[in-house]
Amino acid sequence: MERQVFSVTELNNHIKGLLELDPMLRNVCVRGEISNYKIYSSGHHYFTLKDSESSLSCVMYRYSAEKLRFRPENGMKIRAFGKVDVYSRDGGYKLYCSILEPEGTGDLQIAFEQLKARLEAEGLFRAEHKKKLPPFPDSIALITSGSGAAVHDMIRIIGHRWPMTKVLVMPVRVQGTEAPPEIVGAIRYANEFHIADLIITGRGGGSMEDLWAFNDERVARAIYASEIPVISAVGHEPDVLISDYVADRRASTPSNAAEIAVPDWREIRDCLDSLDIRSRQAIHKKLSQISQRLESLSTKRVLNDPTVYIDNRRLELDYRIEKLNSCMERQLRSKRHIFETKGTALDAMSPIRVLSRGYSITENEQGAVVHSVDEISPGDPVKIIFRDGQASCRVLSTAKGE
Repeated sequence: MERQVFSVTELNNHIKGLLELDPMLRNVCVRGEISNYKIYSSGHHYFTLKDSESSLSCVMYRYSAEKLRFRPENGMKIRAFGKVDVYSRDGGYKLYCSILEPEGTGDLQIAFEQLKARLEAEGLFRAEHKKKLPPFPDSIALITSGSGAAVHDMIRIIGHRWPMTKVLVMPVRVQGTEAPPEIVGAIRYANEFHIADLIITGRGGGSMEDLWAFNDERVARAIYASEIPVISAVGHEPDVLISDYVADRRASTPSNAAEIAVPDWREIRDCLDSLDIRSRQAIHKKLSQISQRLESLSTKRVLNDPTVYIDNRRLELDYRIEKLNSCMERQLRSKRHIFETKGTALDAMSPIRVLSRGYSITENEQGAVVHSVDEISPGDPVKIIFRDGQASCRVLSTAKGE
């Protein structure tokens, strides 16, 4: 029997045909861990699924990958749905994936956590970026479904609490793939033309799938970029979405958003009444204090007889003058005594005082006082100063000794 000989292409095509005939391989689900995950410029996703013993090459074409709600990552355990086929050119078989689902946690939850972590890292949730809500908004834009119960509840509550506020309804879809672009467009329109002082965007309750438009990154960035303060009001109290994190204020429900947006005019009235009562009481108390003070002053002698004040000041002035004169006299006596003491001491040291006792002072020709016999010589002219005059002399001789 002659053996059939195949070309490489023929054998690959034969194997490809056998795989295509197997119905199980045309719709298979494979569980494994992602590794070597890559996204090419074409938009196709290539990765490997592996378990403890084997690995499987996988590819997900762009049209299928665009439907992913989460970002597959290396190490993530998933279930991949698709068909097994052979790529004839290289003879390798692959799992051509149409759907990827995370193991254990739903794809929506994974997508939510991934987007939340990324936006939080960028700073979109930081408190310093939150804008204050206007206390008495003149107008409020409601970006929500125009036919849902939520919009009617918000209009009713706002009108009941603060009827002076103008309510503008900007109807958009709040569910489905068309919802995020419409919500983003409404927010941008409201900011571009500044049609309101406050924006409330949201919808009533539903499943995570129903509320997903408010987990969309485009909506989150539009809310963050809004110059008009935004209240996010989606679902019920347990529902927390990306729009809640990035908005300037989160409301547990659309009805709660309406209560946050405007004050209750009855509470304002009660507050004003309370302030009126307190101000009247304060004025009455102040007038009573002033009246008591005036009555107390009216009994003062200085008001009944103004000259008493002047007389008292005159007496005080006389007392101070007398005290000042006394102080000056003491100072003069003290200074005079010091002067006399120093004058006596100076007089005792005066040369004239010495001359009066019979002594004299001898000066040389230059006028310097002669202190010793060594400072003159015979024949030198000298001047002798007495108490009552002076005499010019010439030295006849000198001798040393006592």
